[in-house]
Amino acid sequence: MEGHHRKDEGRAEASILVVGTGAIGGFYGARLAQAGARVSVVARSDHDRIRAGGIHVQSEGGDVHFEPRQVLRSARECDGPPDIVLVATKVIPGADTADLVQGAVGPGTSILLIQNGIDIEEPVSRAFPETEILSGLAFIAANRVGPGRILHLDYGRLTLGRYPSGPSRKAEMICSLLESVGVPCLVTEDVVTARWQKLVWNAPFNPISVLAGGVDTQAILGSEELTRVARAVMEEVCRLAAAVQHPLSSDVIDQNIDGTRAMKPYKTSMLLDYENGRPMEVEAILGNAVRLARSNGVPAPHLETLYALLHLVNLKGDIERHHRSMGRQD
Repeated sequence: MEGHHRKDEGRAEASILVVGTGAIGGFYGARLAQAGARVSVVARSDHDRIRAGGIHVQSEGGDVHFEPRQVLRSARECDGPPDIVLVATKVIPGADTADLVQGAVGPGTSILLIQNGIDIEEPVSRAFPETEILSGLAFIAANRVGPGRILHLDYGRLTLGRYPSGPSRKAEMICSLLESVGVPCLVTEDVVTARWQKLVWNAPFNPISVLAGGVDTQAILGSEELTRVARAVMEEVCRLAAAVQHPLSSDVIDQNIDGTRAMKPYKTSMLLDYENGRPMEVEAILGNAVRLARSNGVPAPHLETLYALLHLVNLKGDIERHHRSMGRQD
């Protein structure tokens, strides 16, 4: 570990298993280890590289080189239930989050989902009815630029809380750890509303970045027409959130627009997935919202349009990935 870090005796005892070592898991896992937690990781494609060289986070706020306590291929290989299983994988069809953490969840374990989208917690809560489920929203510009290599561009704030609501000692512990190494963190007792607040940003910027031909956030806001579309999508998200009893503040749209203008040009996670031929989080970010709009009778024509177009793009990508796979088998 680079640099000197003050370690609190209680916090240093925290054991955390990070499932998923992309930009989100790599960044927060490294920062939690920097704060004194005992952090292990589950890594699949990057397993050998991370086991040999750890995880490197390049950041203007200070670079971190993180050597995990264990580097596993599966959560079932964990040598004992950790205090927290932190899941930072993509929410895509066929990726069973509950199955990914099987074998690592003990009686005292909490599961923290730092993932995009709406209504993502329920399947995990159903699979682990006696386990505390924590939900986390990362407001961060960070990309995985290679095996075990993370480039942190801007921000880093994490909002987390117990699902569906209420206080959590574990959430407070995670927040304390992160804040001790300079990562802003907020604990909320209404994390579902916080998810809707995050969707106000994700619902327009992620899909538009792909559908507009591969553009970053500044290019979107540099276009009067695309900015108008982004605002319209945000307005629909706000109306839908209010309809399902999670009303948002009246200035949430302006806050998101102004905050995005202020940050460095950023390629969204959905655009990076598209460019690299990976499945995109279309259902978690758009599909679930569209289905809620339909079932609650809330008109959402912009969300419907983005979902229909992006669903087709994703389906085309699935077909191309299947053809490439069949070609390799031949």
